[in-house]
Amino acid sequence: MVDAVRPISLPTIAPTRAIEGTPTRPDATSGTAAAGFGDAIGSALDAMSTADANAADAARAAATGDVASIGDYMIAATEAQLTTELTVAVRNRALEAFNDIMRMQI
Repeated sequence: MVDAVRPISLPTIAPTRAIEGTPTRPDATSGTAAAGFGDAIGSALDAMSTADANAADAARAAATGDVASIGDYMIAATEAQLTTELTVAVRNRALEAFNDIMRMQI
């Protein structure tokens, strides 16, 4: 008999500052022990979007001279870069897995 697949929990990176007017999704892991894969991917994409928006705001502030600390800008830019790289890596692995499944003989 095959054991059940355990849910995937993705680490989230807290944004350096909140963006006003951005809708938030409810926490998928608070209510149930078995959060869906789609919810995990959706929340990771939301985190990537938030990090990208924070980096864009920090870049705009740095370009206009309104940045309080260059370190804040560098942290936001690096956070956005890392979350984008993680998202691309997960996408590539998912495509590889899909292609492997499609090549299997029945």
